Amino acid sequence: MNESYAPDWSIPANVRALQTTRIGGVSGAPWDSFNLGDHVGDAPEAVAANRALLRRGLPGDPFWLTQVHGTVAVDLDKRPKISQGDAAYSRQPGNVCAVMTADCLPVLFCDRQGSVVAAAHAGWRGLLAGVLENAVSAMQVAPENILAWLGPAIGPACFEVGSEVRDAFVSDNAAASLAFAPSASDGKWLCDIYLLARQRLLRMGITAVSGGEACTVGDGGRFFSYRRDGVTGRMASLIWLERTASGV
Repeated sequence: MNESYAPDWSIPANVRALQTTRIGGVSGAPWDSFNLGDHVGDAPEAVAANRALLRRGLPGDPFWLTQVHGTVAVDLDKRPKISQGDAAYSRQPGNVCAVMTADCLPVLFCDRQGSVVAAAHAGWRGLLAGVLENAVSAMQVAPENILAWLGPAIGPACFEVGSEVRDAFVSDNAAASLAFAPSASDGKWLCDIYLLARQRLLRMGITAVSGGEACTVGDGGRFFSYRRDGVTGRMASLIWLERTASGV
């Protein structure tokens, strides 16, 4: 499989999580090389080959969502046929929750007992609208028992947004003003999406939050970035419950 790394958090022994990078696949430029997105113009056979490489390290095929910057959380245990949504969750071993990103924030969740996992795709629109809250609600676990990991996203020195974005977050939560700094561009702000996510998780009572240090724009050798490159690939953030020796 391609170069990837396990999220840096302490999780139950039966929970597995994985973050892919752009390295180690077969796609040509500008999707080079481990692109997993089948909607970005890459050759279908290259995407299929990359997904096959990824599959080797997983207990089953990931459930690939059709992400729309919304808030719907899909229950994988119901074997859904409709894939549109921006979060997925499961209580059944072997069901692989996955979200794809190339600047937006991926967030992985599990509980301390290892009974449920979830993955969420949080661009600023989904974050503001409540995709993290919907994913957490679907887990049906007390917030103090939830662990969260913030995957690679556009960093606060690179994420320039308009004043309407800042105003929307601040009107929802005054503390969100701490996540915005004036940009050198007139009327623009630099946005810390990691801080915004941490604030929203804390409001729900989730304090065990890891990750949130990477910048997809700044680390072009390792990460895809739509903001930096325009036409580019997609990485995946995945989480699942491992099957026990008894198959449960």
